[in-house]
Amino acid sequence: MPIVQNGVGVGHPLRERVLEARQQSDALFQIVPPDSMFERPIPERHRIIFYLGHLEAFDWNLLHEKVLGRKSFHPEFDRLFAFGIDPVDGGLPSDQVSEWPSLAEVGDYVRKIRSAIDQQVSAGNLDLACDGFSLETLLNVAIEHRLMHVETLAYMLQQLPPDRKVRAASPPVSVTFPLEHRMIEIPAGVAVLGLARDGGRFGWDNEFEAHTAIVPRFEIDRYMVTNQQFLAFLNSGGYQTRSFWNPDDWDWKGASGVSHPVFWRRQNDSWQYSTMFGEVALPLDWPVYVSHAEASAYARWARKALPTEQQWHRAAYGAPDGVQRDYPWGSYAPDPSLGNFDLTRWDPVPVNAYPGGRSAFGVEGLLGNGWEWTASVFAPFTGFQPFPFYPGYSANFFDGKHFVMKGGSARTAACMLRPTFRNWFQAHYQYVYAGFRCVNV
Repeated sequence: MPIVQNGVGVGHPLRERVLEARQQSDALFQIVPPDSMFERPIPERHRIIFYLGHLEAFDWNLLHEKVLGRKSFHPEFDRLFAFGIDPVDGGLPSDQVSEWPSLAEVGDYVRKIRSAIDQQVSAGNLDLACDGFSLETLLNVAIEHRLMHVETLAYMLQQLPPDRKVRAASPPVSVTFPLEHRMIEIPAGVAVLGLARDGGRFGWDNEFEAHTAIVPRFEIDRYMVTNQQFLAFLNSGGYQTRSFWNPDDWDWKGASGVSHPVFWRRQNDSWQYSTMFGEVALPLDWPVYVSHAEASAYARWARKALPTEQQWHRAAYGAPDGVQRDYPWGSYAPDPSLGNFDLTRWDPVPVNAYPGGRSAFGVEGLLGNGWEWTASVFAPFTGFQPFPFYPGYSANFFDGKHFVMKGGSARTAACMLRPTFRNWFQAHYQYVYAGFRCVNV
């Protein structure tokens, strides 16, 4: 569904990135026919139409008054499209389709905002500041916020029936070799987490401040846990065995009727897997996507544990020579030969599809192909300071109910594959593209 022609000026790299991010979000909405835009594929989330307006409303609310010096031309829409819903308390939206503006009205709102921002940014000064932060920082916030939604919208649209979407192409899957599951020893050492506040690099508020953690020796799975491995857990009665689940997770599972991963569907005597555009026989060598609760239960069944954020970081970026890498494979930027990331594909691939992306210790598939749950509760680093222009971005989720995820999925943009980026979600949400690997206890 075409939205607008983008008018961001060329020349400055950030202007080009704004344009590229818009192109990615517009391309995602292209797979949604107009008569599906008011659907709600995930009960806890808004209708799709909300996100069409939200991406522009966020940019506008961030920039228009304090930075661009512009008055709002539609305050009602600015408020309507301001905030999404985090499904923590079980509350469900109760709005009706008739309460939302038309697709034409939202499209007009989007076009006006883009035009106003483009005119100011193209002619403006990137040294302009708001609350002590440069316009460059604010534009990075706007770009990455949009790209985050490009990913979260993808897993929302995955729950939309295939006949309500327009099929889009995906490259062929890489040829792989038979899997050899084993654990990799990671020697004791340090993990340098977070960004230095005076380092001049962009990061979200929860990425600061840089600090060093001492990580004792441990062993970690070479690959992410596959559908085949998780099927063994399910077939052994894992969902019915209370000892594998903590009390809250057990109560949630029972109340919600959860008996298998949300991407799986039973058909007669076999399992089908719901891809973005249809069902296929369960791909046994793909990573399993599950909630934190399900991942934790599997780990107990396997007599292992989920890694901490520090362990995962050391396995991914550490090296025998003691020098921390920029990426698991080294210092050069992500490219399509190294992992299933940066919006190239719609679905997972086999966990051993990218041996060139392995870490210095030999751990594979750490970036892309699915976020990886950790055992670490999402919490601030020492020295945390919320962004004054977006105070609730992280702080609202320091509630003990959210867990850190690391790595990235097929729909994660390359800019968010940096070592310091932290994703998080609550334990009982099944829809996110998130898998896991285990460590020995």
